[in-house]
Amino acid sequence: MAKRHAILPTGGILMPSDVEGRTVAHLDLDSFFVSVEVLKNASLKGKPVIVGGKSDRGVVASCSYEARRYGVRSAMSIKLAKRLCPHAIIVGGDMDDYSKYSRLVTDIIADRVPLYEKSSIDEFYIDMSGMDRFFSSEKLIAELRHTIMDESGLPISYGLSRNKLISKVATGEAKPCGTLAVPKGQEKPFLHPLAIEKMPMVGDKTGALLRQMGVETIGTLSGIPMIYLQNLLGKNGIELWRRAQGLDDTPVVPYTEQKSMGTETTFESDTIDVSFLHSTLARMVEQTSFELRQQNRLTGCVTVKLRYSDFNTVTKQVVIPYTSADHVLLKTIKDLFAKLYDKRLLVRLIGIRYSHLIPGNYQIHLWDDTEEMINLYQAIDSVKNRFGEDVLMRGAHAKKGAVLDVRAALKKAPSKSPPPGETF
Repeated sequence: MAKRHAILPTGGILMPSDVEGRTVAHLDLDSFFVSVEVLKNASLKGKPVIVGGKSDRGVVASCSYEARRYGVRSAMSIKLAKRLCPHAIIVGGDMDDYSKYSRLVTDIIADRVPLYEKSSIDEFYIDMSGMDRFFSSEKLIAELRHTIMDESGLPISYGLSRNKLISKVATGEAKPCGTLAVPKGQEKPFLHPLAIEKMPMVGDKTGALLRQMGVETIGTLSGIPMIYLQNLLGKNGIELWRRAQGLDDTPVVPYTEQKSMGTETTFESDTIDVSFLHSTLARMVEQTSFELRQQNRLTGCVTVKLRYSDFNTVTKQVVIPYTSADHVLLKTIKDLFAKLYDKRLLVRLIGIRYSHLIPGNYQIHLWDDTEEMINLYQAIDSVKNRFGEDVLMRGAHAKKGAVLDVRAALKKAPSKSPPPGETF
């Protein structure tokens, strides 16, 4: 039975049809990876399931609500998850299956609404403004939700309000498999009783800092002068203050599928130096994978291109589990290069291309990523964002004097918790 919520601010039930002006829905597939695994294996239903690496050094990519009751959460080490929930069932996961179901849900939404944004592999925003002229927004989104569940077999929750922020928070409150509408004018009564950790932008470190100050709810946070939050958190403090007031004018960005991205280099002098070619590949992989992560995208197909001095051009590609990690992509690309470079001729041009792109943050590689590796990527990206892309690079292609000391750079980088492979 789907869980149902309603807000009763004055003793009466307020429906979304009371909302005037902008109306935005947020849909989120519940424990997406686990839900797909349950579809494939019905015996997992109702059990504590963890999707992620099976070794103790691996991490949790997703977990069922039954496992969450024991304190298991996304991005936690498998070792700790086993300690918290010894009887959990650990599944390796299959990104191909998850991508297939994500595309299925995307197609259902695209067929039924005029404007939607796919913000991750399992999250969507829909701008429903003006649709009330023909039909109740609540009825429309409820019917869409039931269609998604009927055609995909996956549980999904939604929030409905006047902006993306409130709708996203409402979805979190509605889960699992529930719905929640916040009428116009009720944004603050809805937000303010909630714990500060329910607010997007408030991670573990910011939450701990605010709680040390005695700020435990969003309502208390909203009462702090904006200038104080700005002094404390910089420009993020201004945005956090706005969000605590329930303000968010972020538009729903129409979803378009970027087909591919890549880069290529034509050498001034044709070369047969394999070490030089490897270092060039490493440089291109770092640049393009960083760009993937900046765009919140993952690639599922890699292509390597070679042009020899006789202008003969060859390519080779391979489909891979979705990722944006340098070490995964570089190994794949070097393997492809080894298979391509068999003529022992001088090389004029070398290139790489990523395709089968989907939205998503750095996707935990379900089998062999560790917490240390994920933290390293986050620290490196933070340094590059702050000081420029060229301050950190692999030793294979670094120029003398051009590299920032890694230890010093990492000390300057803000510490973050690893982002989950999906939202819950």
